[in-house]
Amino acid sequence: MPKTARDVPPPLELLCLKALWSLEEGNVKSVQHIVAQSRPLAYTTIMTVLDRLVRKGRLARRKVGRAFVYSPQTSRDTMRRAAVRELLDGFFDGSEAQLLMFLREPSVQASRAVEGDGRIDTVLL
Repeated sequence: MPKTARDVPPPLELLCLKALWSLEEGNVKSVQHIVAQSRPLAYTTIMTVLDRLVRKGRLARRKVGRAFVYSPQTSRDTMRRAAVRELLDGFFDGSEAQLLMFLREPSVQASRAVEGDGRIDTVLL
């Protein structure tokens, strides 16, 4: 069974994209520095992930001296829309109304109060 490309990148790719959204553009070292705040990774790992994102068309790169500088080709809002669309299609049959009803359900409100911080669990997002 062939794999289909997802619109939402896997967690490590998303982490690198988030770093570049904050930087607007940067080299491997600058991305590694930001990513290391939450997940210390080797330079070569970051380089591999950035190259993968270039091949997928999510980043552009240009040579500056001996290094490549990367810049996002996908906006944060575009990625958010894709993530919400995947959530809607996967769990709510594409219905925004069903999602809104789910978010307004009293059981969701009660579970938020039990969790203590009032935020929605983002494991599935």
